Amino acid sequence: MPTLFRLLTVLGTIAAVTYGGAWLLANYLEPSPRTITITVPQDRFGK
Repeated sequence: MPTLFRLLTVLGTIAAVTYGGAWLLANYLEPSPRTITITVPQDRFGK
């Protein structure tokens, strides 16, 4: 039973660190706007 508890503790810690990192990136990192230009081939207009 201690091995199962250790496994669940490690997996829970990894999940918490991953979730916390995603939360920090979503709330504290402001993306910089960029202009994106995509050239569409002429044969795609008719479809």
